[in-house]
Amino acid sequence: MIDQKLLSILVCPVSKAPLQYQEDKQELVCVASSLAYPIRDGIPVMLETEARQLTTEEKEHYRSKQ
Repeated sequence: MIDQKLLSILVCPVSKAPLQYQEDKQELVCVASSLAYPIRDGIPVMLETEARQLTTEEKEHYRSKQ
């Protein structure tokens, strides 16, 4: 679980857009940049080189949740 206060101040380092927490995948998702940043041992890894690209389906899914 990620602290809600932390989540409220974190933004995507690429687009500066807000992030969505995905507890089941342990990721922070940015729809604007189509990137998902991993959370390892409870720590968000906010590096573009560590992020994975969202699929088109994932992007549409997360966009609908905004």
